[in-house]
Amino acid sequence: MSTLSHGPGDDASWHRAGRGDVLRRGDRGAAVVEIRGALAALGLVDSPDEDLTTGKHVAADLFDGELDHAVRAFQQRRGLLVDGIVGEATYRALREASYRLGARTLVHQFGAPMYGDDVATLQSRLQDLGFYTGLVDGYFGLQTHNGLMSYQREYGLAADGICGPETLRSLYFLGSRVTGGSLHAIREEELVRRSGPRLSGKRIIIDPGRGGTDHGLITNGPDGPISESDILWDLASRLEGRMTAIGMETFLSRPAGRSPSDTDRAATANTVGADLMISLRCETQTSPSANGVASFYFGSSHGSVSTIGRNLADFIQREVVARTGLRDCRTHGRTWDLLRLTRMPTVQVDVGYISSPRDRGMLVTTQARDAIAEGILAAVKRLYLLGKNDRPTGTFTFAELLAHELSVEQAGRLPG
Repeated sequence: MSTLSHGPGDDASWHRAGRGDVLRRGDRGAAVVEIRGALAALGLVDSPDEDLTTGKHVAADLFDGELDHAVRAFQQRRGLLVDGIVGEATYRALREASYRLGARTLVHQFGAPMYGDDVATLQSRLQDLGFYTGLVDGYFGLQTHNGLMSYQREYGLAADGICGPETLRSLYFLGSRVTGGSLHAIREEELVRRSGPRLSGKRIIIDPGRGGTDHGLITNGPDGPISESDILWDLASRLEGRMTAIGMETFLSRPAGRSPSDTDRAATANTVGADLMISLRCETQTSPSANGVASFYFGSSHGSVSTIGRNLADFIQREVVARTGLRDCRTHGRTWDLLRLTRMPTVQVDVGYISSPRDRGMLVTTQARDAIAEGILAAVKRLYLLGKNDRPTGTFTFAELLAHELSVEQAGRLPG
């Protein structure tokens, strides 16, 4: 496994690594020492140096119970799957958490973007000063670069988009004197308000999970064998059909024969310039008793949240639960690539556990997929109604949605 040490090209080398190996309780080796050191720096486990003063003996290279507990606490804090296993996602999060603002020069790099808590701190300070309106997501993209250049120009610095020593000194000086609210939240909410209650004309990208040769679990349905990929594709098609009929512009994140990465799916959504993105996935667990539906939006440990994403996730969750009877596993903020790399509010809906006999028995039926599709459409409508002329959860029918769209259109044609 790659090291956590900082040096030139570290980010690029990590992206190239694409490690598939994992560390878990009982493992030993140099990689465990690195994980322990990273967690010690975050205050989640005692460092080997402190053990020398207390007399407590810890085998630094052993993944013991204490380290397992620290890994789980870190995963919980960062919005990751809490399993105590250090795989690629947890390892990358540890790398990002190890960076502090000033430890390296920050700059926008095409092809090898910089990620880290130092980037998140920079974004937060630029946001407080009014120069950054995006999510505090720890990703140094073009929006962060432009915000930094605007700040540098305003304060008489060299507008090169590089966060070096001089820029850092000015940020530290001003950052202790100026604080503000979330411009990103204000911007998101204003865009929804100004777009009006009509769904017609709004651009939605629908992202069915799996695809290509990635079929997921294959089970028996009423009409024969059906795969997890088939279920998600059919659900996306049913949702797309209803949205198109109501006048929305819909796009799919992938063709039927491909399974792009979440990064590529996000790039497709950004290219389309959608108003919202809705990703459809199934969850899997080794225990067949795990069941239910859950919805996810962008929410980070830095306190940055996509407010519209959170609102939409809440509407979707309540609508799907009311219409299907699936167990309510609630909504959760996460920092997954699909949620943080998209430039529009994005919600991932885990429509059920394909590993659960109960959930699987529902998902293979067209009636359940119709109910989920109508629930998601009703949730999108309720998001744009902003509480006006709303209906109780689970009661908006497709026919009523069409009628509401027509009434709004006719009202707009009346002379002022």
